[in-house]
Amino acid sequence: MLIASFIFMVWYCMKGYNLMVGFFIMASIWVILVLIGNAIEPTAVLKGKSVIDVLTFVYADGPAAYAQSILVNIFFGAFFGRVLIDTGIAATLIRKVVELGGDMPRLTMSLLCIVTAVIFMSMTGIGPVISIAVIVLPILFSLGISAPVALFAFMGSIMAGIFCNTVNFIQYHTMYAGFVKSAASYSYNDYFRIGLIGMIVGLVVVLTIANLTMHSGTSHNWAVNAQQASGKENAPWYSWIAVVLPVLGVVLLKLPIIFGFIASAVYAMLTTGKLRGSYKEVTRRFAKLFTDGSIDVAPMIGFLLSLAMFNNAATYAAPYFTALIENIIPTNHLVLALVFALLVPLGFFRGPMNWVGSGAAIFAVVLAANPGIPVQFMYPLTAATTIFPQHLDVTQSWVAWGFGYTKVASKDYLKRSLPAGWICGAIMCVIIYFMYGNL
Repeated sequence: MLIASFIFMVWYCMKGYNLMVGFFIMASIWVILVLIGNAIEPTAVLKGKSVIDVLTFVYADGPAAYAQSILVNIFFGAFFGRVLIDTGIAATLIRKVVELGGDMPRLTMSLLCIVTAVIFMSMTGIGPVISIAVIVLPILFSLGISAPVALFAFMGSIMAGIFCNTVNFIQYHTMYAGFVKSAASYSYNDYFRIGLIGMIVGLVVVLTIANLTMHSGTSHNWAVNAQQASGKENAPWYSWIAVVLPVLGVVLLKLPIIFGFIASAVYAMLTTGKLRGSYKEVTRRFAKLFTDGSIDVAPMIGFLLSLAMFNNAATYAAPYFTALIENIIPTNHLVLALVFALLVPLGFFRGPMNWVGSGAAIFAVVLAANPGIPVQFMYPLTAATTIFPQHLDVTQSWVAWGFGYTKVASKDYLKRSLPAGWICGAIMCVIIYFMYGNL
């Protein structure tokens, strides 16, 4: 019954139904099944626990732990993203890239993708994505780049940046540490090198596919929007470093990420004149930026809280999955890396290799079968099969928005995004093995 419910969850995710409700339903089904199973034959994980203890662990402790470790980081990350948009720093960087690229479409597209990836090392949420998209996409269209290529290149550059994104690291790492408590000490500093390599791999693959499938087009009325955008006042050059300040603060100075977001936001606003005015005006501006950022990530918050319930329910269900399929789970590091590389496509459509899909249960079983596996090796593997497919997927909210904005057919997008996600994930699985497989 557990496996049947898991298959149902895979189908549910692929159909694109509401994930917040879906994971709450799954958590409830698994709680009922494990309580019935424990009444028939007790398991070690439920030893000495009452029904109330189980309900508390799943529906109260799970969301509370996520609120403590993830939500505050997401809120402040979204706030910082709004600051970069409101101060004009992100738009200025894009306009300067266009000036540098001139009338060479391939060079301009490549430079725009690189800058977009760097911006999304810190930014997160659909609001910032749309705010950047309405600047970048019209510029690409005005250069004669076809809409399917432009949309794929832009979304692919976001995907590359997300692989090194501080907020996303905290999100997925907390899910991982929910199954392996010893992994809690694994920090963004430990991950940064492989995250940066993943960003570079993502950019190289996306730009290669975009250039190979690109054909000449003609400029159209999108160009008017691009020209109008380029006429806006630029943020001063010394403010541009704010884009990477949170990452530099964490990596070089070991600063707490929330302090890094706040300090970087203050620097961005100070250097762009956004701190001028009365005390009431400035505080009102800060409050609005935080509110707008919170709205950007509100759907993600609801999803993560229900996912926390599902993860805690999976802790109780893991012994049953382990008993059924433990013998077919690889324990050799090379085999694990190759299997993950082969199964990267199952991270699309929120499938069973995706943390924010139905992958939490699969990863729980894999981790249970490999209790001593180094987090430096295993966590990046799960990130590779999640981030690359997920952020090129048609179920991703901003990709779905992009279809409506550009009028691109999903099939024209998928014939680029599917191979790109698989190639990126497979390459990274191999790199991760050579870097950490012998630990």
